[in-house]
Amino acid sequence: MTATGDRNNCGEPRKFDPTFKGPVYNRGCTDVICCILFILALLGYFVVGILAWSQGDPRKVIYPTDSSGQFCGQVGTKLEKKPFLFYFNIMKCASPLVLLEFQCPTTQICVEKCPDRFMTLKKAYKNELDKKYYSSYCKEGADLSSWNLLNILKGRLCPAMLIPSRPFSHRCFPALKKNDDGVIVVGNRTTFQDGSETTNSTDLLEGAKSSMKVRELRMVAMKIFEDYTQSWHWILLGLVMAMIFSLIFIVLMRFLAGIMIWIMIFLVIAVIGYGIFHCYLEYSRLKFEPGANITIRDLGLQTDFSVYLEIRQTWLAFLIILCILELVIVLLLIFLRKRILIAIALIKEASRAIGYVMSSLFYPLLTFALVALVIAYWAVTAVFLSTSNEAIYKVFNETECPYSRDTCDPKTFNTSNASSACADAQCLFAFYGGETYYHKYLIFLQFYNLFLFFWCANFVTALGQVTLAGAFASYYWTYKKPEDLPAYPIFSSLGRALRYHTGSLAFGSLILAIVQVIRVLLEYLDHKLQGAQNKFAKFLLSCLKCCFWCLEKFIKFLNRNAYIMMAIYGKSFCTSARDAFFLLMRNIIRVAVLDKVTDFLLFLGKLLIVGLVGGALCPKMGSKHAPKQTKSTIKQARSQ
Repeated sequence: MTATGDRNNCGEPRKFDPTFKGPVYNRGCTDVICCILFILALLGYFVVGILAWSQGDPRKVIYPTDSSGQFCGQVGTKLEKKPFLFYFNIMKCASPLVLLEFQCPTTQICVEKCPDRFMTLKKAYKNELDKKYYSSYCKEGADLSSWNLLNILKGRLCPAMLIPSRPFSHRCFPALKKNDDGVIVVGNRTTFQDGSETTNSTDLLEGAKSSMKVRELRMVAMKIFEDYTQSWHWILLGLVMAMIFSLIFIVLMRFLAGIMIWIMIFLVIAVIGYGIFHCYLEYSRLKFEPGANITIRDLGLQTDFSVYLEIRQTWLAFLIILCILELVIVLLLIFLRKRILIAIALIKEASRAIGYVMSSLFYPLLTFALVALVIAYWAVTAVFLSTSNEAIYKVFNETECPYSRDTCDPKTFNTSNASSACADAQCLFAFYGGETYYHKYLIFLQFYNLFLFFWCANFVTALGQVTLAGAFASYYWTYKKPEDLPAYPIFSSLGRALRYHTGSLAFGSLILAIVQVIRVLLEYLDHKLQGAQNKFAKFLLSCLKCCFWCLEKFIKFLNRNAYIMMAIYGKSFCTSARDAFFLLMRNIIRVAVLDKVTDFLLFLGKLLIVGLVGGALCPKMGSKHAPKQTKSTIKQARSQ
């Protein structure tokens, strides 16, 4: 009675139909409303891209810009001989506005070289040579020889103080270091005065760190892009090698599935064992290397990832991870040895199906190309959107003024009403942003860009899944193989998916995209609450992150099976998802065991192929020892 009740709750099993010959060909369009919504969303996505490309300037990501939006050190401009960016007051970079506006709220100018001495504006007025040196760090047009000190400070035309700095990524940062007692100093000083107030070296450190955050994130993105452009031929070679190894692997699996699986298992164990041995050797080699004991946390975020390979902590982490992975694989093999035999039979039949549908081996290349196109469009649009901000100038004054904090234009400010009505008012740089509707809703455009990225990427993946499912369904229900197989099963299945089920694929992808965006928002909130002391909020956020992670995995699994039912019977997404869910529930134990055991064996095959390709290419792409720049970076991080 209980079994009957469970069966009714999970739906009635589909009865055997001897006349059923495979995927239904007489089908209609499904989820049309979602198809229209997806098309409109894509049109809006193109509009966002056009707006971003017309307003943004990706050079802002690479080159430093002064408060007027001019690029430092650019050939053919008046700032060609001034490649370094100098901050008037770097301590203001510690403001939270840095992360919101991607710009330090202080005046910035381009200079020929970074200052190399302590000096205040008040002290510079006592000597003509010092005055000439100091003027090179003032705004254009500031004349220290004829203007008095009060007017210079009042107009914020020069910094109140210069401190020894050194260039880093074309920006002047304080020359911070630690003395013998471990105290942070600048030029052997811990405190210094700018003429009106005392400044601590630790305050400079916080400002420098905050100003580096945006630069580091941008530099990492550009470093990844640069690495791709410089090593694209190696990446292409690796993809070709992986494809060749995969083809050989599939062919061998068709005839020698049992032997191949066990050989693959032992090879994976051997490869991981060699990885453990190699990590231990590297960990031992760096034992007496100077600077190798520095922690990853002290080193911070580096764009040159080879720096981390010269740290003992990195190899220790690799060693622990590989040991755990080796132990997990061995334990799984011990407890699932009987189920592995059934999984081998399934893999053998799947290899035979691929042999009849050879075009399925090349279809993933189309999916890869489409996903790469989606990623490229999203990345380019994100860069252009983030560089769409303009330099905004506000009216600053000491006395009461009706135009205070109004937007102004420095070129026409002297002839404006604000200048005549307020004697002490000045038009100064305030922040990077914009006051048009485009700039006000820029954050929403970035969110829309991210959301459409997830939606399009999931759609491309779903299209690949339903296409392959339809092709192999044709093979499964064909009685005489290969005589009765369709001429082009992959293209036939792809045509059916695009013609009839674009809306259903968009519907399933939309649900998954919403969950993924929520996960991104939760990660953002978690990052914002890292310094919070509310334990309950952290616990609640961790629970939400865990729940939505599980929900994403469940939706991906259910969607994949819904697409299979859709490819066979041609029904809508919700109906296919319901049928797939009930089918899985009626066979929950068999699915859970065999599906995961098969996935585990295929994962070992992927791991083996990746290890072979990586082992063949890594010695050619990298070197055993770090370059001088890497060691100098470690030395610099250790001194700070």
